[in-house]
Amino acid sequence: MNLAIFASGNGSNFSAIVKAIKQKKIKVRSVILVCDKPEAFVIQRAQKAKIPVVLIRREDFVNRGDFEEGIVQRLKNYKINLIVLAGFMRILSVSFVKLYHNRVMNIHPSLLPDFKGAHAIEDAFKHKPSFTGVTVHFIDEQVDNGPVILQQKVKINKSDSLFLLERRIHALEHKLYPEAIKLFVNAKLKIRAGKVYLG
Repeated sequence: MNLAIFASGNGSNFSAIVKAIKQKKIKVRSVILVCDKPEAFVIQRAQKAKIPVVLIRREDFVNRGDFEEGIVQRLKNYKINLIVLAGFMRILSVSFVKLYHNRVMNIHPSLLPDFKGAHAIEDAFKHKPSFTGVTVHFIDEQVDNGPVILQQKVKINKSDSLFLLERRIHALEHKLYPEAIKLFVNAKLKIRAGKVYLG
């Protein structure tokens, strides 16, 4: 099993996944980082962990199709079986999603389908439901959508600040994402009629 982690920013989820791999909690043959931002801190994290970095910038390609084709060629070179999106700030095309059908995971800081979009934690904090949470899912042709793999609640306390809520959600992300990847690697995920079944 060869894993590619896509990230564009700080890379805290990247680090949580790599830590689980180094601790042998997730058994993969190889792991690479795919990054589109040369200034992203996640690159330093990867270099420190001795993880190969594939840097591929959108501006080096004429259009989105060529950019994604460049990514696909590099994924083929590394014989990648699973793609994990960890703060990758680009929406993948329908053709890319179809090419890697049910082999691209994403993590979202809400209980999808609630609070989709880039400001999910802030939106939940403003609306103050009793719970928000974290969702790990396979992606499909729509944004923040697709078969749910794991989902876990986070209580919103009356005394919470946005910072405290963010901290708890990120801590849960760092726990839940490696668990979901482990289930995939160990062939414990079955998908029937757009739903994920464990076992």
